[in-house]
Amino acid sequence: MNNKKHLNIAVIGKVQGVYYRASTKQKADALGVKGFVRNQPDGSVYIEAEAAPEILRQFVEWCHRGSERAQVQHVEISEAPLKNFIAFEVQRG
Repeated sequence: MNNKKHLNIAVIGKVQGVYYRASTKQKADALGVKGFVRNQPDGSVYIEAEAAPEILRQFVEWCHRGSERAQVQHVEISEAPLKNFIAFEVQRG
């Protein structure tokens, strides 16, 4: 049985130019989360993440804080169908 979940995560605040994407990849790799992170034109960061629910809970908790210089104001999360990512990538947004 596959107990992985897929989350779409939008992170709003001062999250570009503060190493948020690189830090997100480090955290994802440490937890075993698969997916991607990219900057959005509106200044937010968009993440798709797949892992077991408990791992995703820890990851989302981290997303609310982010990198050291980030100032996260709001995090929007929605569930979506699994895409079965094989790694976690930083995408150019």
